[in-house]
Amino acid sequence: MNGQDFFGPGAGRGRGAGALAGAWRTLPLEGRFDLVYEDGTGAWSSRRLAARELRLGPGRTLLGGIDAARGGYRGFRVDRIRRLTDRDTGERVETGILDLLLARAEAQRRAEAALIRRRTRARRGATLAGAA
Repeated sequence: MNGQDFFGPGAGRGRGAGALAGAWRTLPLEGRFDLVYEDGTGAWSSRRLAARELRLGPGRTLLGGIDAARGGYRGFRVDRIRRLTDRDTGERVETGILDLLLARAEAQRRAEAALIRRRTRARRGATLAGAA
């Protein structure tokens, strides 16, 4: 998976070399995860997270959501997540965590877009039927 999957072909071309350097991109992401996380000092901890978003930025990617144990919204650097377990499916991942999260965010985005298209078509059909 590469940046074209989210930003489209040619993303970043035709701009100055540093045009996107400071930009953060937020992708909605819903899910319930158990994390084994390594903090900046090297200490490992287990966390339960209700994910809300994946933030792609210069040099790092953050998984953001509600951390029940810490009582609020937290961001976790994806490169420091040592194990990710999906609490709904039981899927457990120790390598390729970023790839999994990006693929899930893209799948959720596509599902949401399809739902919006179906609703729009249904409304349009109801409007046309009412006008006839």
